Amino acid sequence: MSITTSKSADGSVINIRIQGRFDFSSHQEFRDAYENADDNVREYLIDMSETSYLDSSALGMLLLLRDFAGGDAAKVSITNCNHDVKKILTISNFEQLFSIK
Repeated sequence: MSITTSKSADGSVINIRIQGRFDFSSHQEFRDAYENADDNVREYLIDMSETSYLDSSALGMLLLLRDFAGGDAAKVSITNCNHDVKKILTISNFEQLFSIK
């Protein structure tokens, strides 16, 4: 499992790419990916194209990111989910809290 972070040219968008299993073992690495960003960040893109699994702690981490980013006003998108990951997000009603693409 690894988490990589990149920023847009103007620094307003952070892209967090999660590879492998997204579970409690990645808690600190995931938090570091967004908490160490500067104040210019307005949008967070979570790329799950290479995420093979997520559990309830991963769902909690996504909620923590949403709160950090501004709660209901936050712009957090989850992108490129495989079928299994998207099913977990759908069952958890995350499409009501996040933009899932």
